[in-house]
Amino acid sequence: MVRILLLEDDALLSQTLHDLLCAQDFDVDVASDGEEALALCYEHHYDLYLFDVNVPLLGGIDVLKLLRESGDKTPAFFVSALRDIQTITKAFDSACDDYIKKPFEFDELLVRIKAHIVKKNPFVCYGAVRYDLAQKRLFLEDKEIDLGSVDKEIFDLLLRNQGQLIYKEQFFDVMEKPTDLALRVHIAKLKKRLGLHVSNIKGIGYRLESV
Repeated sequence: MVRILLLEDDALLSQTLHDLLCAQDFDVDVASDGEEALALCYEHHYDLYLFDVNVPLLGGIDVLKLLRESGDKTPAFFVSALRDIQTITKAFDSACDDYIKKPFEFDELLVRIKAHIVKKNPFVCYGAVRYDLAQKRLFLEDKEIDLGSVDKEIFDLLLRNQGQLIYKEQFFDVMEKPTDLALRVHIAKLKKRLGLHVSNIKGIGYRLESV
């Protein structure tokens, strides 16, 4: 599971982002000031930092500078209402990976996070399955296997959205013969061959459960 440190002093926004990210199967720790964030960074390993710029005690940019000076190369995004070029320049000079301006759509933030995770580590593991998200190559117990084109697209959709409900219409978009029966057959084949735990939400869609 991807672990994120969120540095945000706005209590409502912090709670909202925490809940939305957790709903996407991210593990999220929260800090409300720079010193607390720095202490958490030294204590735990994170896969991504999500920092506001203007926070109490120690600003987000200063926190990241100290982390970089200590050799910490964890990917870092700034999320800030500050839009001036001077602040943005300072943010990138501190070796951040992205700068997102408030207000923003959560879906945009999610797309950026997922894209960066894939770029950093294209492999996702599910039980004995290892999947290259970038090249859509599938390995079962370290042996590459070839699914049919439709099965591969359905598997890709399930794995990228693990823990989330996927509506049957989304599956139909990648199927040559989009029917409920055909979809059930494809899902059954994947469950049997790859050991997937897939829940059927009757009449609505499917969800890949965690192992």
